[in-house]
Amino acid sequence: MHLLVALDESEPGWAALEYALSEHPDDDLTAVHVVDLSESGYGEVGHLGTGTMLEQRREQAMELFERAEEQLGTQSFDTELIEGRPARAIVNYAREQPVDRIIIGSHGRTGVSRALLGSVAERVARRAPVPVTIVR
Repeated sequence: MHLLVALDESEPGWAALEYALSEHPDDDLTAVHVVDLSESGYGEVGHLGTGTMLEQRREQAMELFERAEEQLGTQSFDTELIEGRPARAIVNYAREQPVDRIIIGSHGRTGVSRALLGSVAERVARRAPVPVTIVR
């Protein structure tokens, strides 16, 4: 089985990776990180430029992957950096690659905060072409 794990800097993102590695130690695993320039800070793209912003985000993603490999020791997994809106990028990756399951972390927001901020995990679960496991 080939697992796709959405990894970001959040605790739920790390929990999703740890869950995948502990529950599916013999399966192939790809950790993806999504770079989304549309969520950059006020004036950040205008000040630095899109190319510079993208390069900074790529460097941060590579550091994230390195930390994941260091923390998780001997278990190996592939990494992939993708660009775009997180939910859409994750679903598109799962459609284009031989992925059997997506594992994604969720902050578990409810009520107004969920309505205002949305839920990447929920959007992925609704649109994914494969089963999705949401980890909190």
